[in-house]
Amino acid sequence: MEFQISTTRLIIRPFVAEDLPMFTQYRNDPIIAKYQSWTDYSFEQAQSFFAAMDYKAFGQSGLWFQLAIADNQTQLIMGDIAVHFIDDEQMEIGFTLAQQYHRQGIVFEAVSAVINYLFIELKKHRIIAITDAENIPSMGLLNKLGFRKEGHFIKNIFFKGQWGDECAFAMLRDEYISNANSKVEG
Repeated sequence: MEFQISTTRLIIRPFVAEDLPMFTQYRNDPIIAKYQSWTDYSFEQAQSFFAAMDYKAFGQSGLWFQLAIADNQTQLIMGDIAVHFIDDEQMEIGFTLAQQYHRQGIVFEAVSAVINYLFIELKKHRIIAITDAENIPSMGLLNKLGFRKEGHFIKNIFFKGQWGDECAFAMLRDEYISNANSKVEG
C-alpha cells in the first residue's frame, strides 16, 4: 500500500517491522491497556499482527487496518489508529497513543488528518467510534473532533471480568464539511 498522510508533526502510515518493539511496549503499559481488549501484549503477538496486516486490501469492506502514528522527523511511532471499513460508506475508528505522548495534541492531529482523508479523499458517508464510558479522555477527544454522542449502552459488554458500559459517537461527512466551512467563514 502506497499510503501516507502527513501533518505538521506526523506521518500516518502502514506499520513496518521496525515499529513492533515500540508497539509492543506501549500496548504493555497498564494505563494504555486499561480500556483496550488486551492485557498483556507480547512481541510475538505484535509480529503476528504485523504478518496478518494486508495493506494491499486497504479500503476493503469488513476489514480493520492499523496505521502507525509516527514522528515525521524520526519515523518513530507514538501510537496507532485503527480503521475499520464497515461497508462501502461507513467507517469505524479507534486510537491508541503511548503514554509519553499524551497531552501534546498528537492524537488530535493524527485523528483529524485521518478523518479528513476518509471524508474528503475517500468520500465516506459516516465515521463511528465506540469507547468505554469511563474513558473520559477519549470521549473528550471525540467531542473536540466534532463527533456527536449517539448512545450510552449500559452493561453491554463483558470486559476484563466484569460488565461495562460503552458510548457510541458518530460524525457524518455533511457535518464535517459544514463544520469545516463554518470555521473558514468564521
